[in-house]
Amino acid sequence: MWAEVTTLPKVDAAGVIITQQELIKDVWRMEVEAREIAREAEPGQFVQLQVPDGAFTLRRPVGIAEVNLQTGSVAFIYRVVGKGTKKLSSLQPGEEINVLGPLGHGFSLQAKRPLLVGGGMGLSPLLFCAAAFAGKADVLMGGRTQRELFWEDIYAPHVQSVYCTTDDGSYGEKGFVTTVLPKLLQANDYDLVLVCGPEVMMKAVAKIASDHNIPCQVSLEKRMGCGLGACLSCSIDTTSGQRKKVCKDGPVFWAEEVFDLS
Repeated sequence: MWAEVTTLPKVDAAGVIITQQELIKDVWRMEVEAREIAREAEPGQFVQLQVPDGAFTLRRPVGIAEVNLQTGSVAFIYRVVGKGTKKLSSLQPGEEINVLGPLGHGFSLQAKRPLLVGGGMGLSPLLFCAAAFAGKADVLMGGRTQRELFWEDIYAPHVQSVYCTTDDGSYGEKGFVTTVLPKLLQANDYDLVLVCGPEVMMKAVAKIASDHNIPCQVSLEKRMGCGLGACLSCSIDTTSGQRKKVCKDGPVFWAEEVFDLS
């Protein structure tokens, strides 16, 4: 198994919003100039955004979706789910926002032929990963309807092939990503599966990858208070019996660390 990604330096930066765009209803892309974070970030890591309003004490954890080293910017694709993210979506280009990161451990980039598997907003951190593999990866994405697969055009420049599934059959193959996954693993020479999305989906994908003897990494999402491992709000049980923190020990783990795949 490949070596773990080392923890990189954390930067507390005053970023400046470059763009803020609604991609589909309640899903936004925010690009922020934060040169030190852009330079240090690894695919799979996240940042903590300080909502610029005194009503919000806790920062909001957001996965890094894109990095542009030329402009020194990082981009986040996020869904509005509450008052905090609603406030984030109201911010305008030119406004400042405090960014703490990059945080956590990212994905392994040592694979020669990876398959990325994502569902819903889990496709956001995997996008940075796709760009880092520079055309070596394929992506399998799932959504409830065609509308949720707006990601296809965003991923297309970075991967060899895009495979889509929808619950209602409105686009791609009808069913879940697990409907298509066994056929893809049999037909291709993938040497690593990277997955992010709902936990039930990740566990099912990890089990299929294990059955095909292919290593798998998963990116967990838990409620995080500090993002630094101090508040213990994101602690989880692992298969070894140890308690670990998603923000500090993850968010990326080898699947067998956190899921029973027997």
